[in-house]
Amino acid sequence: MSRRQRLFVEGLTLHITNRGNNKTTTFLSQSDYETFLWFLRFVTMKYRLRIHAYVLMSNHFHLMVTPETATGLSRGMQSLERRYVRYFNDRYTRTGTLWEGRFRSALILNERYWLNCLRYVEMNPVRAGLVELPETYRWSSYRAHAFGARDAVIAPHALYDALALTSEGRQQVWREVCAPAVKVEQLETLRKSIAKGIVCGEPLEIADVSIN
Repeated sequence: MSRRQRLFVEGLTLHITNRGNNKTTTFLSQSDYETFLWFLRFVTMKYRLRIHAYVLMSNHFHLMVTPETATGLSRGMQSLERRYVRYFNDRYTRTGTLWEGRFRSALILNERYWLNCLRYVEMNPVRAGLVELPETYRWSSYRAHAFGARDAVIAPHALYDALALTSEGRQQVWREVCAPAVKVEQLETLRKSIAKGIVCGEPLEIADVSIN
């Protein structure tokens, strides 16, 4: 079967994910998470990628990425994953592959669904039962969006910036948006769409929140 061609539309964000081969644990210690994020920051600068959200779980990761060139995403992700595999194998005296294959990507076409995808990514640790509050999980971008924590990996995006006129207002709105659980049908749509290559479905409903 031929590989699906990676889609590139200038200015559009993609939802990226990959997991350990056979559900292998890909992050075993704090330094593993830190090293992956260091590599991620490096490739964003080298290959002109803008990372808007991320979460690193024990055996997989999610990113929201806007590439600035047609080849930047593929080259950047290849570099990121290869660098991390070399580091991981050297540290734990292992050989062979770590990831289950090429990373999966899905274009995010709907503006409201961009926010839904952002919430899906950052609330992953809560859904997995790792934490009760998303801000207590260190390896995601939630604290940057919800509390203004400095995060060198994260690049701004107009849709998040439009949530309010001030940074404090945006953070408050985002905390309110993330408070309700993601609907089951929204989860299923996201999970199916990543396989199809385009994120689509019902937009995120932001009740009682004014988007300025």
